Amino acid sequence: MASNYYFGWKSFSEDEDRPEKPRRFGVTEIRGPDHCLAGRRPDLEDILESMGEFVDGLKFSGGSHSLMPKEFIREITELAHRHNIYVSTGDWSEHLLRKGPSSFKQYVEDCKNLGFDTIELNAGSLKLPEEALLRFVRLIKGGGLKAKPQFSVKFDKSDIPVTGDRAFGAYIAPVPRSSEIIEDVDLLIRRAERCLEAGADMIMIDADDICKYADSLRSDIIAKIIGRLGLEKTMFEASSGKTSEWFVKRYGPRVNLFVDHSEVMNLECLRGLNLGRNHTSVLGSSFFRI
Repeated sequence: MASNYYFGWKSFSEDEDRPEKPRRFGVTEIRGPDHCLAGRRPDLEDILESMGEFVDGLKFSGGSHSLMPKEFIREITELAHRHNIYVSTGDWSEHLLRKGPSSFKQYVEDCKNLGFDTIELNAGSLKLPEEALLRFVRLIKGGGLKAKPQFSVKFDKSDIPVTGDRAFGAYIAPVPRSSEIIEDVDLLIRRAERCLEAGADMIMIDADDICKYADSLRSDIIAKIIGRLGLEKTMFEASSGKTSEWFVKRYGPRVNLFVDHSEVMNLECLRGLNLGRNHTSVLGSSFFRI
């Protein structure tokens, strides 16, 4: 402990930054580096050995886990767990729908056996009725895993209830699919709230059309989502370092962000007391005098 203080290593405190892992807020989830997940694991091991204290979650992006041998996946999940890092699936569950309703229950069981902790449900890709999405959330929770639905602010026009039919759980007669896309942040929030009521642990907000580019962030939509759902229950996909910087400067170190593995150090510096790319906020000034 004394040597850590001497060298100025970062410590976690709720008063100063955010608590130690496992954290409920100030969570950093990373996209696994595809080149090392597809081959050997030295790059991922290096990342977790050097920056594991700053990483809370690891996600297999784009359904990459569906292409890997089960033993390989177990090695990755065990490696993450040794660093107190949860492991999440990416988009994939939508491919199970054509196999019938029982396939999803089996998928949950398989994910649990492979060491996954969280299953992500991309509501836009699944294109399910609201009640079916809620059943999936409950199935995940009943299987002992965490559920993280992902939402976009844009919906197919046919998914948007007509005025007067927005009551939670109300039956809405199906209508033909439309090619018209409409932005509706209120519908996003209401569906996210229902997922949280059903037991979802976190809501992932897709970067597209909200925060994909730092120079065109939809601060109005982001503020409304956080205002209704709260910082602790929302995670935003930050597509670049500039986007991460905007979030931390606007909402502080407690905002939950999903970033590329290459952005971990810069994000942790931003979460420190000295905003900006000042790496002494993490490593301490004495590091640079060695």
